[in-house]
Amino acid sequence: MLPYIIATVTFILLTSFNIKDVVTSKHDKCTKDSFPIHREYFYVGGEYIFDVSSKRSVMTGQMYVEHLTSPYGIQQLYPLILIHGNAMTGTNWLNTPDGRPGWASYFLEKGYELYIIDQPARGRSIWLPNSGIAVKTYSAEMMEERFTATNFYQLWPQAVLHTQWPGTNKTTKGRKGDPIFDAFYASTVQFVAHETNVQMMMQKAGTALLDKIGAAILLTHSQSGSFGWLIADARPNLVKAIVAIEPKGPPFREAVFTNISSRAWGLTDIPLTYDPVVNASSDLLTIEISSTHENHTSCILQQEPPHNLIQLVNISVLIETSQASYHSVYDHCTVDFLRQAGVQVDFIRLEDLGIYGNGHMQMMEMNNLHIAEILHKWIIQNVH
Repeated sequence: MLPYIIATVTFILLTSFNIKDVVTSKHDKCTKDSFPIHREYFYVGGEYIFDVSSKRSVMTGQMYVEHLTSPYGIQQLYPLILIHGNAMTGTNWLNTPDGRPGWASYFLEKGYELYIIDQPARGRSIWLPNSGIAVKTYSAEMMEERFTATNFYQLWPQAVLHTQWPGTNKTTKGRKGDPIFDAFYASTVQFVAHETNVQMMMQKAGTALLDKIGAAILLTHSQSGSFGWLIADARPNLVKAIVAIEPKGPPFREAVFTNISSRAWGLTDIPLTYDPVVNASSDLLTIEISSTHENHTSCILQQEPPHNLIQLVNISVLIETSQASYHSVYDHCTVDFLRQAGVQVDFIRLEDLGIYGNGHMQMMEMNNLHIAEILHKWIIQNVH
């Protein structure tokens, strides 16, 4: 296994280089001697606006992109674009909070070219404090409840099954004060609270990235699930597949923590392209379908005959859900909505493959590389 990637290397704008002797890892399955990884970064998108407070021009909407290529050479047909979720940055993919290799290392070893982004107004993609756009943060307690110590709080039925968050002390694992949790929480950042603004910025920046690099596979997680559908809707010929890890959902409303209406366009808050044409989200007539599983929520789908998501129908899609996440309650609704709209979707529940105990932040959990292997195998079988 390639050594994991340390995120604190100093960069020089628009330069590229090899990182040598990145690390010698004590972890199993890591190569003892490190290998050079070609690494560069650049920005896409963005536009100049007039800042009233300074009476000067500033740029907004640009997106940071970190480009990594394997020392073994590019062996896969298309690069992966790794898109993080809410309150996170691209560091999610580099290594785990307890210092093990992350998904980036796994996919580099398999010969993928990687593009890891910080979504606009997040992390290294600047947020303008004078823009009037509200930002939020997630509390440590909310992270515990939803991501890292869900078996302690048990806010949904499957939460009790969560065992894969790293840590050795059963009393403190996944909770404030545990060093692994603290390392994870320290990596979280503020985020733009208005989802419509975020989706508009990300669709623009995501299409700009595809226009620059060409065809690619989108790997999304959580909040960025919406971005995957929107980017593919805008550039269907450049998106070769979407691997959606617990994508934002379910259609048309929230679930588990609240049931308020949301995502008026089904899976997004801004327009998607439907056939027959949908001029307003209110044209999407819906019906609620009860679940046959006691621990799964009912689904809001389109009334028959449905409108097809015409830009997505020729793109292979994988939705993957872990056993203990709150997404296990409702991701089947996202799958059913997409299939009803004509999209080719494979649905993997990790427990059906004998992978148990994972929560929402599965790329950081103890069996993270086993999960990455499942995703890699699906890509090999479905992307040509």
